[in-house]
Amino acid sequence: MDSAIVRDRQLRANTCRAWARAVALVAMVIGLALSPLRAAAQSGPAFEVASVKPNTSGDTRTRISFAPGGRFTATGMPLRFLLTFIYDIQDFQLVGGPEWMASDRFDITATAGGDASAPVMKQMIRALLANRFGLVVREETREMPIYALVVARRDGRLGPKLVAAPIPCALRLAGRGAPPSATPASPQTECGIQFQRPAGRLTGGSVLLTQLASVLAPIVGRIVQDKSGLSGPFDFELTWTPETQARPNPAPTPTDSNAASIFTAIQEQLGLRLDPQRGPVSVLAIDRVNQPTPD
Repeated sequence: MDSAIVRDRQLRANTCRAWARAVALVAMVIGLALSPLRAAAQSGPAFEVASVKPNTSGDTRTRISFAPGGRFTATGMPLRFLLTFIYDIQDFQLVGGPEWMASDRFDITATAGGDASAPVMKQMIRALLANRFGLVVREETREMPIYALVVARRDGRLGPKLVAAPIPCALRLAGRGAPPSATPASPQTECGIQFQRPAGRLTGGSVLLTQLASVLAPIVGRIVQDKSGLSGPFDFELTWTPETQARPNPAPTPTDSNAASIFTAIQEQLGLRLDPQRGPVSVLAIDRVNQPTPD
């Protein structure tokens, strides 16, 4: 055989082997690059079985429940409300997204195949929404209107319905220590805050003002930051008329506390004030969301 022909065949064989090695190297690099993503996706908690269906019943009631065995049920649930629940945020902290997120309702049932804590179940719901709604979100901080909870009087005197708690919460729950305050400002002996809807009444036992600020946020529609400088804990009682809570009264006048807006009630009953300011607020921004894929 002619030597030139032999050399040509050898050159072609060497070229094919070089291309094969290059392709194998590229595949290996791609596999290494994707493996962390695949591992992350597989390692996160997820439901074994899930169903997402539109709710067209016309019933505006909503319900969320966790049941033993890792079972999650949401009935008549708008996607926007579900996001505020699983990310533990207020509605005003959810930015962007189409209008149907608030209007369309869905029935969701899912099973994890075993008992799971509420935080783990929320992670599973997030994964479910990413899979079925194509949901992509990002957390960021934005400058937004807030309220600062401050002492209203220059002399620092507090209102008649806010008094220092006589004993710490731990001792109160244990039934030890001094008896609870007998003043009208602290009729309850339990720890924590109780919210009576729709009457417009908050009561608290052995609570910090940071806790009160967190409870006030969804009522007034803004993040409330405690800037009172008071360490507490406190017992308190706050009563207002919900229909009149839409906007603050910058110069409240003496009035029946049962007919006061929440802004007036806070000032007259607690001796505190909600001061409009601007500050950093953590928000959840919607990058992408679609109508859910069918079961």
